[in-house]
Amino acid sequence: MRAYANDRLRTVLLETGGTPQARSERESFTQLYSEDLSKYDAAEHGLCFGRIDLAEADADGDEQADTGGTRYVGRLGILDEANDYATLLLDWRAPLARPFYLATTAAPDGVVRRRHIRSRNRRVTAINDEYLDLDAAEQAGALVGDGGVGSESALLSALNAARTGRMNDIVETIQSEQDAIIRSEHKSVLVVQGGPGTGKTAVALHRAAYLLYTYRQQLAKAGVLIIGPNATFLDYIGQVLPSLGETGVLLSTIGNLYPGVRATREDSLRACAIKGSLTIVEVLKKAVRDRQEAPAEPIRLRFDGYEVRLDRKIATKARGRARSSRRPHNLARPIFASSVIDALTEQLAQTMGADLSGGQSLLSSADLTEIRDEMRADAEVQAAITRLWPILSPQEVLADLLADPKRLDRAAGALPAADRAELVRPDNGEFSAADAPLLDELAELLGVDDAEERERARRRWRAQLAEAQDALDILTGSAPQDLEDDLDPEILMAYDLINAGQLAERQNVRSRQTTAERAAGDRTWTYGHVIVDEAQELSEMAWRMVMRRIPNRWITVVGDVAQTGDPAGASSWRQILEPYVAQRWKLTELTVNYRTPAEIMAVAAKVLAEIDPGVSVPRSVRETGNPPRAYRVTEAELLGTVKELVAGETGPGTTAVLAPHALIGDFAPLAEESVRVLTVTEAKGLEFDAVYVVAPQQILAESPRGMNDLYVALTRATQRLAVVHTGDLPAVLSDLVAA
Repeated sequence: MRAYANDRLRTVLLETGGTPQARSERESFTQLYSEDLSKYDAAEHGLCFGRIDLAEADADGDEQADTGGTRYVGRLGILDEANDYATLLLDWRAPLARPFYLATTAAPDGVVRRRHIRSRNRRVTAINDEYLDLDAAEQAGALVGDGGVGSESALLSALNAARTGRMNDIVETIQSEQDAIIRSEHKSVLVVQGGPGTGKTAVALHRAAYLLYTYRQQLAKAGVLIIGPNATFLDYIGQVLPSLGETGVLLSTIGNLYPGVRATREDSLRACAIKGSLTIVEVLKKAVRDRQEAPAEPIRLRFDGYEVRLDRKIATKARGRARSSRRPHNLARPIFASSVIDALTEQLAQTMGADLSGGQSLLSSADLTEIRDEMRADAEVQAAITRLWPILSPQEVLADLLADPKRLDRAAGALPAADRAELVRPDNGEFSAADAPLLDELAELLGVDDAEERERARRRWRAQLAEAQDALDILTGSAPQDLEDDLDPEILMAYDLINAGQLAERQNVRSRQTTAERAAGDRTWTYGHVIVDEAQELSEMAWRMVMRRIPNRWITVVGDVAQTGDPAGASSWRQILEPYVAQRWKLTELTVNYRTPAEIMAVAAKVLAEIDPGVSVPRSVRETGNPPRAYRVTEAELLGTVKELVAGETGPGTTAVLAPHALIGDFAPLAEESVRVLTVTEAKGLEFDAVYVVAPQQILAESPRGMNDLYVALTRATQRLAVVHTGDLPAVLSDLVAA
């Protein structure tokens, strides 16, 4: 398959010229074969990971005729072209592969044996057989708990494996409650609620792959957007979809979702809360209206030797007409400009065309039209109009608003003075993650006036047509003139094969971007499906931004409101979703904790009870025998103790030091390839073999949702957890074993 795709790609790339249709087809094939090669390369590791043996009654059915009672399951579907295209390998998303994930001893679905196959490249490294039929298990001499009846050794092996710093897919070990969500046919908002370690992110990514497989034609054109909480998280999950055979999905944070802007500025927690609230919408509207001015004193203009005055009355009337059009600011500007020019033309006509005898104006309607046209092209007049109603960009409006306390007071007068003070900042060209939804809102309020660009494009096209026609005329003029008349029709000339439009079109440079690349640069792009991970962190303004990109409202929302750390984040799914989809959303829950050992979850459960006593604790599937420990030290010993503990982690896997914002710089020198030093916010969605939580008292104190942050910090570990503190432990951590 790889050799075929390589050969076809090489052939296509060597082709040149041709009709517009041929060039379009060539570009499509180039993209197709390039994506195929990426897919094959990504799926090479663990290509075939499962097998199910069916009972004879199922094996004889027409549905299974092509697999003869045995089905192999893998990352891609592969057919045997030499054997009447019989199925060699089932794509894990295919309906016939589903029993591999759903069959149990209680409901075997015709499956006698399930085999898990582990491999590296093309070498099989381990095989685990799980019997779902007691008779077959006895015949094979299989024992319960040793790859026997109902064995979960493959799952436990995957859970206990050392972490690498990159998320692995779970395609080999998807569990039944996860599979039901991955394959859900719900076509509105599907909410996947689950506690730490329940596999929410893995389920979301596998759902993306499943939907692309099932609705390929629809989603390949519109694209799939996955929104994560931060860049660290996106890097962590970046290889999962390619390993599942999908390479055309756009991954982004909210801060980077607005094209051309990268979130690099840090806001205070209070500023984030203010910007995330819907009350900021009215502030932005007033900020735009504040840029639509009327002069306090008349603006005196010289036109054609005469003076005209653009006074407050003219500007106010023009502003009223433009606003009443309900168009966005930039698109309403031509209405404002026309009204001003009409008023100035009338004023000028009264001066230039006045009849001294008191009769009608001496200027005809044609004269007035000519004056309007000249005034519209006059630089001084246009400068005055621009001063009163400028063409604005979202970045310009927001930067000016937040950098100028006076502008902010006029636009946000309804906010308390302390809140306005939190928003003020110097304009250094940087924006924060909380600014991105505000920029998106401003883009809606301002609109894009692309009339000039469209006119330039039309002029370029007319010039290209003229050049192409000139070229054809030259070819026509150089044709032989001494041919016999009756032979002329039999000789094909250039103009017989191509016209000027076709020739000009061949000179256009085409972009060979993928759907994801095109979507990333287009603010108005609408996606076929959107997946929002750690969705509880999105503010109300962020949700407005997301909903603009998915008008069909086909969204998978993944999160846990008990882990909400952002002060503008969600406390209820109903509160966030019902303004957009009313009752058309469905809540599903993941209840099994695959990541966090029972010993750690017992400690985290007390924190969860403080956040919301009514929330159920996800059930851990394993124990490690390593109870969480607490190290009490002095402030002077804090860094040295953590350094010593981290150095003691000599085995495989990853380690994380989770510290409060105020201390993160002190512990930064500890970071290395297998050791990450992060704030709790940066650690959301990640997992590590060992976790050291530093100064839990400060984590609680530095945020209004400090208890939620502590809950997140405690549940990042897959094997070992320790808390290093300087004072008394918070009461919720009293069960920790003192070291």
